[in-house]
Amino acid sequence: SVINTVLMIFLLQQHQQTLLNQLREVTGTTDVQLLQQALQVSNGDLGEAVAFLTEKNAKVPQQDETTYYQTSQVASDRYISVGSQADTNVIDLTGDDKDDLQRAIALSLEESNRAFRETGITDEEQAISRVLEASIAENKASLKRTHTEVWSDSPNPHDRKRIDNCPVGLKNVGNTCWFSAVIQSLFNLLEFQRLVLNYSPPARVHDLPRNQKEHRNLPFMQELRNLFSLMVGSKRKYVDPSRAVEILKDAFKSSESQQQDVSEFTHKLLDWLEDAFQMKAEEDREGEKPKNPMVELFYGRFLAVGVHEGKKFENTEMFGQYPLQVNGFKDLHECLEAAMIEGEIESLHSAENSARSGQEHWFTELPPVLTFELSRFEFNQALGRPEKIHNKLEFPSMLYMDRYMDRNREITRIKREEIRRLKEHLTLLQQRLERYLSYGSGPKRFPLADVLQYAMEFASSKPVCTSPVDDIDTSAPPGGTTGQQLSGLASGPAAAPSAAQQQRVPIHKPFTQSRLPPDLPMHPAPRHITEEELRVLEGCLHRWRSEVENDTRDLQGSITRIHRTIELMYSDKSMMQVPYRLHAVLVHEGQANAGHYWAYIYDPHQRCWMKYNDISVTKSSWEELVRDSFGGYRNASAYCLMYINDKKPFLTEEEFDKETGQILSGMDKLPPDLKQYVKEDNEQFDKEIEEWDIMQARKAQQEKLALATAAAAAAQDPEYMEQPSPTNDSKHLQEDTERAISRAAAEQEERSPEALLNAAIKMEYARLLRFAQEDTPVENDYRLQHIIVYFIQNQAPKKILERTLLTQFADRNLAFDERCKSIMNVARAKLDLIKPEEVNMDEYEIWHQDYRNFRETTILMVTGLELFQKTNYVEALMYLIYAYQYNKELLLKGLYRGHDEELLGHYRRECLLKLNEQAAAMFESGEEPEVTTGLGIMNELVVSCIPLLLVHDAERDLLAVEDMRNRWCSYLGQEMESNLQEKLTDFLPKLLDCSTEIKSFHDPPKLPTYSTLELCERFSRIMAALGRVPTEGR
Repeated sequence: SVINTVLMIFLLQQHQQTLLNQLREVTGTTDVQLLQQALQVSNGDLGEAVAFLTEKNAKVPQQDETTYYQTSQVASDRYISVGSQADTNVIDLTGDDKDDLQRAIALSLEESNRAFRETGITDEEQAISRVLEASIAENKASLKRTHTEVWSDSPNPHDRKRIDNCPVGLKNVGNTCWFSAVIQSLFNLLEFQRLVLNYSPPARVHDLPRNQKEHRNLPFMQELRNLFSLMVGSKRKYVDPSRAVEILKDAFKSSESQQQDVSEFTHKLLDWLEDAFQMKAEEDREGEKPKNPMVELFYGRFLAVGVHEGKKFENTEMFGQYPLQVNGFKDLHECLEAAMIEGEIESLHSAENSARSGQEHWFTELPPVLTFELSRFEFNQALGRPEKIHNKLEFPSMLYMDRYMDRNREITRIKREEIRRLKEHLTLLQQRLERYLSYGSGPKRFPLADVLQYAMEFASSKPVCTSPVDDIDTSAPPGGTTGQQLSGLASGPAAAPSAAQQQRVPIHKPFTQSRLPPDLPMHPAPRHITEEELRVLEGCLHRWRSEVENDTRDLQGSITRIHRTIELMYSDKSMMQVPYRLHAVLVHEGQANAGHYWAYIYDPHQRCWMKYNDISVTKSSWEELVRDSFGGYRNASAYCLMYINDKKPFLTEEEFDKETGQILSGMDKLPPDLKQYVKEDNEQFDKEIEEWDIMQARKAQQEKLALATAAAAAAQDPEYMEQPSPTNDSKHLQEDTERAISRAAAEQEERSPEALLNAAIKMEYARLLRFAQEDTPVENDYRLQHIIVYFIQNQAPKKILERTLLTQFADRNLAFDERCKSIMNVARAKLDLIKPEEVNMDEYEIWHQDYRNFRETTILMVTGLELFQKTNYVEALMYLIYAYQYNKELLLKGLYRGHDEELLGHYRRECLLKLNEQAAAMFESGEEPEVTTGLGIMNELVVSCIPLLLVHDAERDLLAVEDMRNRWCSYLGQEMESNLQEKLTDFLPKLLDCSTEIKSFHDPPKLPTYSTLELCERFSRIMAALGRVPTEGR
């Protein structure tokens, strides 16, 4: 019973130690007493313990944010954020103490020399690298914090079409790059892919799930199957994972805009899959112990062998993802060695009965898929927030796990002891080498071989017989008495100076006074040395230098050999029997609170690495992977490594058809239900492409006809339109620009052209931003006044805004004075410096074309409404028809891309009804010319436009069409002349045609040219005249 009690106490202590380790890893807290206090307060609940520590940290006084962040504003609104924590070992350089200054310089040089010897990188290079990386990281982080990262689909489906059999990407549906990285890594494990695709839910759950877990896990499993099937057989370049993501979001308590913790997500995902397969396994194997394929694929076992207060123990534990600490280690093997040993372990395999405690982990069974979590985040107690560990950590493409296996326990212990002994020897050699490389008793040290060389160079210099100041010219240089003063200092009291010299005030010239005469030697030299002394000294120094160089080479050679011996310690064949090949590397770029995720996955069939970055899937290389994954230089580093057993090829082998022996690929890999699912999605995508092609062909035809019409009518403008000067528009913009420059010059202290340009751009942007944010009446549309207002309201990319504003200030007409001219030149220079990769010019042109389309739509609308007011319905109709169509295309891209669709729809409809009334009245007159004109209006204008009202099934449009038809059908029961009856009979079938196909249509009307000012005035005038959009019927 005593033994059982002791064992129970020990197990409880082990459990507490496990909780402490988990709590330390989650919070980054290293204070054991604080961790134990948190566990006591929470009664062992890990979640409450974390909350307790977080609250405690939150109460720590925070450093003033303005002192922690040093922000520098530049022209493009980029900023750099660099943390500057106070150094406790600070030398005050503000006083007059020269010793402090010398000590600071010496310490700085020593630190620089030490860093250069270790890394080969100078302080300047490191500083530049740190600032650049901080700038890039903060820019990216700020963008991610400001705008939720959601990919917007290209309107052109051809851009979204999959090329051949390229891997399919996953759309980022709102900070879901973590989801894409993990899912792609698992999908490319073909065995896992097959398990998911061929999964069928248990029969009993078709009626009613037994519990909440089944109610959640089984729908997720089905959505994962659907997603995988699309990734196999879709015709799309990337697919939307929204439905699977929505189910997952319920499992996370954090807000949707946060980056999800990938380790937590992966754990949750595997738990759900394990539960789903467990239900199926239990149903399929009644009475037998079910085998869960998820457990067999991802879970292994290790043996914990330890000693607690002299009592030995062994127990077996199961593991999935194996956590590894990064801080303090240079490669994956060092992380693993540290993770496999806890505490003092000498007593585990020593004959002495020691009271020391510790344990070793030995793998007894490794899973086919071995996943390592790299802990790259820790909690900063002082700042009360998590921070990312950017340390460099190397990992191999082939990992041999033999040294960690239980069956190799004894040989590994022997090798570990040998490595420990070698490292002790190595430390001693490195200390000795350091004494040669950093020689001296003061703060400033140099390599001993160099010191001896310098001494030899000094001894060999030509002897001089005078003091360094004796032979300096004592004649006073022009304008001062420096020569006499120096002479006096060198030779003692001087003769009494003359009265003129006494009255003359010495002029201090620091550069000319300290300049050496050309006849002095370049280096100091001995005063007196005989040839015999020089011969003996040179011989000794030369011999000593040779000895030092030989000793240094011997030490470096011994160190290199020991390093090589340690590297090859496990290279014999007996320790290379458990190979694991790197399958996937999941990368995080950014800081602890924000960042982006992607994955590198090895394709064994193409024998290359692929980079999976949301919708983008591209070929990569091991060199790119190393650069992005090892860490230490950039803000990107690996946080998860997925290795697969290289002796189990089924993990990545394709499946073969049992009858034909051919490799199954594409749709052939899918079960019938998923084949149908993918087929329907592909048909929908094909239809989307077909509709796009038709629309583009129609648009191209309309543009071609519009250009031809415009060219033909260019010589004659309509009577209602005044043709402005072609410079009016640029003059309006030029005036805005000059006002911004004048304001900047009045408020800016620095008068350089670049500073004025930056200030003027900020002021102009602020002015336009206010316009964009104002809630104005319908007659004041600031989008027409400036393109930037349109861009802001439609969330154009920042780079597009910047280039557009630069273009405004780079206008060649902006040169009425030298200040404007110099600012224009700076703006043009900045435009020239913008690299193609910084601003996508295709995207830039698309945005500007969209704004031109918006202005054209506005001109069509304004002209059409003005003509409508003048009751010129025949001419107004085409303007309103095309304004409505163009506006609808604009609104497809965003709510603020165009004008009020209801207003345009109302007046388009009203214009057709008015024309219908006019044509009916002409028909009722019975006069031949009137009847012909009336039916001409109906055939050429009204009938051809009716399909436009029918195509969208809008209620008011359908009622309008019904009214028009009823009006003409009412004539059928009336008495009329035979010629009228005949014409009515010919006309009615065209009017009553229910087809929505547009068989023929008029060319777009000619667009009049409006300046910005005139367009705004006309728009305001017509909108004010029309008043509010009618909300009742016609």
